[in-house]
Amino acid sequence: MTHLIFITVYLLALIGVGAYKAGKIKTQEDFAVAGRTLTPWILVGTMMATWMGTGSILGNAGKTYMTGMAALILPIGGVVGIAFLTRIAGKVRSFNKFTVPEIIGDRYGPVARLLSVVALVMAYMVIVSYQYNAGGAVLHTVLSDGSGNSMISVETGTIIAAIFIITYTVLAGLVSVAYTDVVNGIIMMLTFLIAFPLLWIEAGGAEGMTVAFNAMGKPDHMQFFGVYSTIDIINFCLPPFLLVMGDANMYQRFFASKNAEGAKSATTVLIFAVAVMEVLIIATAWVSASLIPDAEVGKYVLIYAAHKLLPTFLGAVMMTTIVGIILSTADSFLLVPATTLMKDVYLEYINPKANQKKIVFLSRMLVLVLGIVAYIVSMGFAKSAGFFERALYAYTIYGAAITPSLVAALFWKGATKEGAVASILSGTFVTLLWKEMPSLWSWVPAHIYGSVDEVIPAISASLIALIGVSLLTKKS
Repeated sequence: MTHLIFITVYLLALIGVGAYKAGKIKTQEDFAVAGRTLTPWILVGTMMATWMGTGSILGNAGKTYMTGMAALILPIGGVVGIAFLTRIAGKVRSFNKFTVPEIIGDRYGPVARLLSVVALVMAYMVIVSYQYNAGGAVLHTVLSDGSGNSMISVETGTIIAAIFIITYTVLAGLVSVAYTDVVNGIIMMLTFLIAFPLLWIEAGGAEGMTVAFNAMGKPDHMQFFGVYSTIDIINFCLPPFLLVMGDANMYQRFFASKNAEGAKSATTVLIFAVAVMEVLIIATAWVSASLIPDAEVGKYVLIYAAHKLLPTFLGAVMMTTIVGIILSTADSFLLVPATTLMKDVYLEYINPKANQKKIVFLSRMLVLVLGIVAYIVSMGFAKSAGFFERALYAYTIYGAAITPSLVAALFWKGATKEGAVASILSGTFVTLLWKEMPSLWSWVPAHIYGSVDEVIPAISASLIALIGVSLLTKKS
């Protein structure tokens, strides 16, 4: 009951903040990029909370339950990608844009811009969908009794989570979530810093964990090396690297910064904040896994640890933090495609002279529509894949389709509009076809197709198309 009270109070507070900020939203700039007023420290908090979403809390943690200490390698792709962002952040902010497709459109033209909109919306709907599922899992756990029976099903919890996420995003957009993210980030780090040593002691340290994992038939959970193959590491680390390098959420935060220097300094601090937090999440999940023999429960290892393994107050705070991170990520990944469709489609082709009041209203309606679409997607994915697999799939759709052309737009003058279009199409279609239509790849040796995820063929096709077609179409 304590967990439920904490979460309820927190959610009501969020709605209060959103309702208060909603009255201050007058323009698209206020709704989409917080009026371009965010300071570096606010940027660090909101970027960390956005990046540390369900992919980390449930995806990486769930993978840790399956493979043990070796999962500490999983954050490498994202951290290295953020390090590269320090070279991009200031330049992106100086463009004074709203969306990633705007940058692509300015450089490559309307076709590339529209294709990037399609790829972005597809990928982000998948990401929002599993935030809903994660919220449903939290509610299902919080409302369960000691014997594992819950007052609501995961499906009902997912509906409740979707309704709340959509409502919160509709109210005030980025301006509300940015400031609550800072509080979430601080509480999250403090909670895990306290929780890890407590769980370590409860597990009996390394010796107790070794005994527990051996009893579960998982002795390799105490090994760092030799668990993942080189191909596994590429499959796991490349998608988050590609996503963060071109993530429209990160770029939206850059656009919301007061200035270019603030965006750059915030991203530099973010490298260390994300590295520490990712390691804490995986380490906490690893220790907790030694205390959870039930695999069905183990896929929600951190939720279970907060509910059953930690002292009540600390567990309630951790559970509330998990809810906050899920909401923050879902809010951001809903807001970006809504802003993109408004800026890159409606205002570009349908009604360029729309007034600000109408733009804000339609932006909110787009959030509502996209939120419903994401819920439909969540129903399709609910039984077919875990959080970790869905995260990698969504990251690849976006990263292979958009990131190469976007980075080239910033740093390679030789990239052409034909090369960008070919790259976006290649990255998108190879990702979808590799994943959804395995019969097309019967000519690929089974051992290769079975071990290589879609990210390697997709990014290879995207880069080859970008470079090759650009060179062929380059004007003298």
